[in-house]
Amino acid sequence: MAVLEGQVALITGAGSGMGRSTAELFAQEGASVVVVDIDEAGGEQTVATIRATGGEAIFTRADVAKASDAEAMIHLAIETYGRLDVLHNNAGVVSVKFLEDMSEEEWDWLMGVNLKAIFLAVKYAVPHMKAQGGGCIINTGSTGSFIGQYRTPAYIASKGGVIQLTKTLALDYAEHKIRVNAICPGTVDTPLVRQHIEGSPDPARAEAIEKQLIPLKRFMQPEEIAHAALYLASAPAGGITGSALVIDGGTLAGYVD
Repeated sequence: MAVLEGQVALITGAGSGMGRSTAELFAQEGASVVVVDIDEAGGEQTVATIRATGGEAIFTRADVAKASDAEAMIHLAIETYGRLDVLHNNAGVVSVKFLEDMSEEEWDWLMGVNLKAIFLAVKYAVPHMKAQGGGCIINTGSTGSFIGQYRTPAYIASKGGVIQLTKTLALDYAEHKIRVNAICPGTVDTPLVRQHIEGSPDPARAEAIEKQLIPLKRFMQPEEIAHAALYLASAPAGGITGSALVIDGGTLAGYVD
């Protein structure tokens, strides 16, 4: 039997990268997937790929930092499938610049997508999970949830907040059998990371430096992050809540030569 047979999962930021890989894996494992992204083309492509392999998925465009969009995406999941078992708050953005160079609007935009969006999605999803007797919430943090990172103050602040919010929500909803955990990827080989590398003066050198900081000497793959999310959503992880699962190739373990 498939791991998520008969379950319904909603995944934000599922139009590319880790979100797309997770949506595809969840569908392979029997879940009906609500694919959410602000990028319509990317989201529709994810759905097309899932359906081409016999899976079940629908797409809805949403700005996850807007209350009306967050409420609508949760409503669509319930209206279409009758329940919501897994809420994966995966959408995220990054801004690389010093704090004094950021505008207030840019700070609010990043905090909106990376942190406020979790508040909104959980706010509208939890009543349904309570009514059905439980559920699973997975938030995407980062290695930056635990350590600082050069020229990304807003991003690091938001990802630190993801961990503390995850822990508190786990306590708040344990009595309702709603588990809340986070996955914390290191550097993952996604279009966003490739865009950042290719935009540097010397892409080959930039990639080499990035990999040198990782004990396994390679980027993580989106599929590896997807499998971590699948584990947290599965029955064998039934005793896990309030935790942060790190997938970083050993980066947080310490320094290597």
